[in-house]
Amino acid sequence: QRISYSDIGKETGISRVAVKARIQALEKQGIIEEYTTIINLKDQGAVSCYFEIEIKPDHLSQVTDILHNNDTVTQIYRVTGRDKLHVHAVASSSDEMEHFLHTVIDTLPGVISCSCNTILSRIKDIKGLRL
Repeated sequence: QRISYSDIGKETGISRVAVKARIQALEKQGIIEEYTTIINLKDQGAVSCYFEIEIKPDHLSQVTDILHNNDTVTQIYRVTGRDKLHVHAVASSSDEMEHFLHTVIDTLPGVISCSCNTILSRIKDIKGLRL
């Protein structure tokens, strides 16, 4: 549940109307991109993994298209260093994650190396930039 404009105004010392205007301006500028609900799937048996994938440059576009179009993949980042892509995937079970590994990750073209880390627990997880 989102905090009300009035409550934000009380915390910041400005009026509800001013809070609303400032938030709308931040939304219009694209600084606030979206509002979302985050569900902790760990208790439901979900498996969350990060993949570090180093790819030959001439396959990068094709690999990002494949990963982008897969529902198991939740985030894709192009990063500096040895690894070219940092990919987050969430599956409903270990079996589903293993299927994803065999049918998607293992078949990606141009992969030089790939490592997978399973997330065991969340210690700190900040969403977005704290202003």
